[in-house]
Amino acid sequence: MKKLVEFSVKYPVTVLMIVLAVLLLGIISFQKLGIDLFPALNNPRIYVEIKAGEQPPEEIESKYVENIEALAVGLQDVVNVSSVCRIGSAQITVEYAWDKDMDQAFLDLQKTLTNLTQNLDIDELNITQHDPNAGPVMLLGFRNNSIKDMSELRKTAESYVRNELIRLEGIADVEISGSEESEVLISTNKYLLESQQLTPEMIANQINNLNRNISGGSIVELGKQYIIKGIGVFQSVEDFKNIIVSYKTPEAGGGIVSEKVPVYLKDIATIDLHNTEPTNIVRINGERCLGLSIYKETKYNTVQAVGELIAELKNVEKALPGYEFIVIQNQSDFITSAINEVEESALIGIILAVVILYVFLRRFGTTLIISIAIPISIVATFNLMYFNELTLNIMTLGGLALGAGMLVDNAIVVMENIIRNLEAGMSLRDAAVTGTVQVGGAITASTITTVVVFLPIVYLHGASGELFKDQAWTVAFSLLSSLFVAILVIPVLTTRFIKKPAASVEQKSIKFAWYKPLLKKILARRWLIISGSLILIVIAVLLIPVIGSEFIPKSKSNTFTMDVKLAAGTDLIKTDQTVESIEEIIKQITGPALEAVYSQTGPSSSMNEDEQSVFQDENTATIKVIMKQSADYSTEEI
Repeated sequence: MKKLVEFSVKYPVTVLMIVLAVLLLGIISFQKLGIDLFPALNNPRIYVEIKAGEQPPEEIESKYVENIEALAVGLQDVVNVSSVCRIGSAQITVEYAWDKDMDQAFLDLQKTLTNLTQNLDIDELNITQHDPNAGPVMLLGFRNNSIKDMSELRKTAESYVRNELIRLEGIADVEISGSEESEVLISTNKYLLESQQLTPEMIANQINNLNRNISGGSIVELGKQYIIKGIGVFQSVEDFKNIIVSYKTPEAGGGIVSEKVPVYLKDIATIDLHNTEPTNIVRINGERCLGLSIYKETKYNTVQAVGELIAELKNVEKALPGYEFIVIQNQSDFITSAINEVEESALIGIILAVVILYVFLRRFGTTLIISIAIPISIVATFNLMYFNELTLNIMTLGGLALGAGMLVDNAIVVMENIIRNLEAGMSLRDAAVTGTVQVGGAITASTITTVVVFLPIVYLHGASGELFKDQAWTVAFSLLSSLFVAILVIPVLTTRFIKKPAASVEQKSIKFAWYKPLLKKILARRWLIISGSLILIVIAVLLIPVIGSEFIPKSKSNTFTMDVKLAAGTDLIKTDQTVESIEEIIKQITGPALEAVYSQTGPSSSMNEDEQSVFQDENTATIKVIMKQSADYSTEEI
């Protein structure tokens, strides 16, 4: 260690270049760090969703689910398999060990189930990996005051808006809810069908035969080849009306048979164009609209993705006059607010640490050197965070704030020992080298001891380990950075900012005159103090059940969500009427403090991130209530 310290004092320019390089890389790393609310949690679960018409749950379980469960249990590192079956669909949850590589597990499960389902009568099979951070980064309402037809609104959302948003970097998918689709409804007359000796199946077959484009081969003429194609896809309702379903042969007078007369579909049926029944209904402040749930790519910077998204939404609104986007949920705002609060707390902590240092040390030069060491250590930590693929979140920033007070410890010890040797008569260079070497082993042991306390968290399994792992890494990185600064940078700064006093000057540090008499009294009544401490420990243990515990602290927000569930079997219209009544009650309770009410009736995956959300049906709904920032009462009171 002595040679390292001598090197730093002897070659200050080299040390300066090293520090500048670390700062430059740290700033670049900071700009490239992703920003999220929580660390990327490795939830070891994979969900298999199957859809099979309208088969009853018992049949789905016996035909499909039992086979899938049997195959899933046999895969490596699978610890639990569970399933839920309902009419026409089922979901199987495959849970793995926490240290399992989920990308490999996903591929293995997909390969296994692909071989199974090739011969099964399954309409749809989806395999998804649940991610707690995979909720929509933004939830939008899309409407046009002059367009009330949800089918027309859907066409614009699908053909233009979705395509414009999904091409943005970092945007993975845009789901549209609350839409309707147009369909042609053909209502036949039973007696007319019998009179023409027709059946509904014959009409359906005729429509299928005519409503298609067919290749007619090719012909060669004068050395050129032409492809023949028969175009017969219907373009309008009139095309359906003019379908010839049969021919009738009317009898003329005198028993003479005339030519056959075509029977058109419009002669025996009523053909109308109308919208299908919606699978879900979305409203904002009581008005029908579409909901756009926008998802980002895994591990992409949430704040950056939302920023690019907002800029693109402004361009889309300019290109679509009359159409309006209403932001219902913006994950970026909450993340930015939480991150800013943690950053502000960390900055205040650093400033207070510097102020307290000056109060106790009473030396401006010493305080300045230690103050310089703090930002160098923090910026150096950003390098290690970037190369370890960490993100800026409340856990890593909390680790930096936690380590901010520890960052000055090594610097203070080294600085004070250098000053002591300097006041003892050593030269400035010798005092810097000797003072650092004397305490180098002690601060190294102290730093490693603290790192060892935090680092085992990295090896924890389960949700707590995944959540606090990044914080443990950050604290360890910041402490190692502070050790590097104390040994390499502090001696150089001392030789540049501290001057050897011309004569021995007595400096008085802050004193607490009351402490010495108090200490004497405490030592005289040591058993009383020990007994009091034991009593406090017992009281603290008894208070634990009263205080309670939770995984993550509750956060204040101006929004809250209501999940509504009616009796099983309730249809969508009845559920929607109930939701309308609830919306009116909310408006009466909140009054002018209400900013918006967003509701989605029917199956939804955009606002409810619970793993059972896939089993929502027409009897369920979700209502999101957004209050104004100036509201006089909290969401809890509402």
